[in-house]
Amino acid sequence: MTRYGMPYILEDTTGRLADADFADIHDRLHFSVRSTTRDTYVVYNRLGHVVPLPLVVLAFGADGAPGTVSFAGAAAPLPMARYLLAPPHAGSGGSGVRSFVAADGQTYQWAHRVQPNQEWTCTNANGYVIASYSLKAAGEPEYRGSSGCILEIAEQFGALAPEILASLLIMRHIAMQEL
Repeated sequence: MTRYGMPYILEDTTGRLADADFADIHDRLHFSVRSTTRDTYVVYNRLGHVVPLPLVVLAFGADGAPGTVSFAGAAAPLPMARYLLAPPHAGSGGSGVRSFVAADGQTYQWAHRVQPNQEWTCTNANGYVIASYSLKAAGEPEYRGSSGCILEIAEQFGALAPEILASLLIMRHIAMQEL
């Protein structure tokens, strides 16, 4: 991947979990999230493909309970509870913090509202912010084709973008369902 010295700034077209597009403002990445059934979402790579390539399938269980996550090329689906781990002290009822091990073998952690102006923040084991999801700022005007929400990913972590997006979608789902 060519480096430009700037983060990926992915506009979230709808602000919803499904039927959204995440397009980098510099046209380096473009993902679509589509619901195939009420409880299943597929993340597609849309950049440069006539037929979008499915990258991740998120299948939630009954009543929105965490189900499985399947990555393109993986041997089998993983239970979301094993992929995105709550800290041991969190107990049931969830917290706004969960970690996952990405394809690069490193552990990353999502946390809810721990940084100013960020709804979700993803850090690596050293506490470095590698990604964040921000809501539209209060008073910001409406824009056609954009919710005003932004997923920002540090450029050096662009190869992990599908995993970052998938784990963010799971985190947002867990928060919405109050799991």
